[in-house]
Amino acid sequence: MKTPTLADVAKKAGVGIATVDRVVNGRVKVRPETAQQVLEAAEAIGYRGAGIIRRRLEEEAPERRLGFILQKRSTPFYKALAEELIRATEASKAIRGTPVVEFIDELKPQNVVDAMHKLAAKVDALAVVTANHPAVCLAIDQLHAKGIPTFALVSDLTTELRAGHVGRENRKAGRTAAWSIARLSKKPGKVVVLLGSHSYLCQEICEISFRSYFRENAPQFQVLETLVSREDPEQARASIQALIENNADLVGIYVAGGGIEGIIEVLRKTDPATRPFVVCTDLTEETRIALIDGTVDLVLSNPRDVIAERLVEAMARVLDRGMGTEPIQIPVPLEIYTSENL
Repeated sequence: MKTPTLADVAKKAGVGIATVDRVVNGRVKVRPETAQQVLEAAEAIGYRGAGIIRRRLEEEAPERRLGFILQKRSTPFYKALAEELIRATEASKAIRGTPVVEFIDELKPQNVVDAMHKLAAKVDALAVVTANHPAVCLAIDQLHAKGIPTFALVSDLTTELRAGHVGRENRKAGRTAAWSIARLSKKPGKVVVLLGSHSYLCQEICEISFRSYFRENAPQFQVLETLVSREDPEQARASIQALIENNADLVGIYVAGGGIEGIIEVLRKTDPATRPFVVCTDLTEETRIALIDGTVDLVLSNPRDVIAERLVEAMARVLDRGMGTEPIQIPVPLEIYTSENL
């Protein structure tokens, strides 16, 4: 069998021989993504210098500290997301990354701002999950002026000086939730959407899209006034408990924000014969069990591993090339789970 050559690597990678030579010999700097492309091609065809290429790229990758500000540590989603962010940062081939993860238990805007400024002093780039607020946007603008790019994570923000946003396609999530309730509930009736807060743009888009689907495609259903949980399971529990008690014709619940733990508690005490069709956000241990026992019917989840990988890639790219004229927008397809595809 013929021994693979530089020309074979170049053909496999879709680049010129000169580019492969620069990667192999390190004579001239090559863009990280191009170098990675060459490495993958070399390994795929069994090029004997692939190990040398890998070692050289690992030695040349810049050291970067990436900061991540997440919400309540007690929330299963954020605990799992933190693990994925750490993994993605440490596994990145574009940088020698060190992840720094902070949680915020008190979600007031000023607490978020204080955490951002404190963490920014320790890292090269920052990503934050937060509600949209003028104080948060101002903090991002101030960090931008200091050369610290800040990404909106999961929920977008309105400042033009954010480095970008990585998150689920929320319009599709809201309309998918509405479609499933309209098609799969036993009969037309009342439906409701529960948010953590309208200040989370991702949840606001989910609500708008949910309502628009029913308005356009299923007007025989009545969409009730939106409930707000403030991301608190106890408040969500009380709201849904009162709603079920006062609306015997409630046929659908869409939980687009936090608080599902409290809602599951209420639903488990509800007669299965009259229990509404329930759609919630994010696959966690609790929602997995609820799917299996029939308390929840559908989960529209953020793919945490993909979000983490795309975010780290974007942060490394901005640190390497600088911010462009427009924020980077990286929509990530949602994951759909039922009891039958867990």
